[in-house]
Amino acid sequence: MANMRFVMSFRRALPFLGYHHVLMILIAIAIILLSLLLAGCSSSSPLIPSIFLISLYYKSYPPSFDPSQVDPGVTTAIANIVGQAQLEVRVGYFGICINPDGGSFLCSNNASSLATQVSVDQDPLNLIWVANTFKDSIVFPYLIIVAIVLAFVCFLLLATFPGWHEEHDDNGSDREVKPFPSRPVSQVALALIFVASVFVLVSVLWQHTASVGASTIAQDLGNGSVKSGVGTAAMILGWFGFALLIIVTIGLLVMILSIRILDQLTDE
Repeated sequence: MANMRFVMSFRRALPFLGYHHVLMILIAIAIILLSLLLAGCSSSSPLIPSIFLISLYYKSYPPSFDPSQVDPGVTTAIANIVGQAQLEVRVGYFGICINPDGGSFLCSNNASSLATQVSVDQDPLNLIWVANTFKDSIVFPYLIIVAIVLAFVCFLLLATFPGWHEEHDDNGSDREVKPFPSRPVSQVALALIFVASVFVLVSVLWQHTASVGASTIAQDLGNGSVKSGVGTAAMILGWFGFALLIIVTIGLLVMILSIRILDQLTDE
């Protein structure tokens, strides 16, 4: 019985779900995804260490040989230095997570404090320092932060759009009416979400290129002893957030153009 009441209430509310409400939902989801992306490796909470830009870890594997290598035998020396180390380092926008012995991750935004919790045998090639250099010198999270702020302001502007309400006509009967939103407010919202989309696109491209480049170089330098990888979850969050913002941008543009066409038709 309760389920039937919920279904009936939902059906009554569905017609009052406006076009701008759908755009607001998409913006909210995009903000959540981008916020999770920024929160990656910032704490040891469940799933947070799995959101990372790159990971570096010690692993013994057959080294690659190439004619351009001046000293191919250096891989043996590196392997002797690494020994039995199995530490893994993951880098996020604002934090670093380490896993010294295959157990749980330790996360902090201070690489020095993490370094004091491991021994020389656990990190003989200073991967924590390398990861911190990548975070401080290459990672740039501020475009995403600005994009989240702009998207939130756009969300607030969309919340001011008029919804369905009842009016009395000349015959005294009620009818449901939904006025057009303000054109200046719509245009400002479009400009904000467009700029946010561009900022996220630049950030995600930067993130992807930098992560792949740093990962490849680190693995080549530790040939045979160090592996690296790019965080899949972080890439998915970034690209999905961008896709949602682009959908909202297109949706707002279509809405503004449609209202303009309707205004022109009614004026004729």
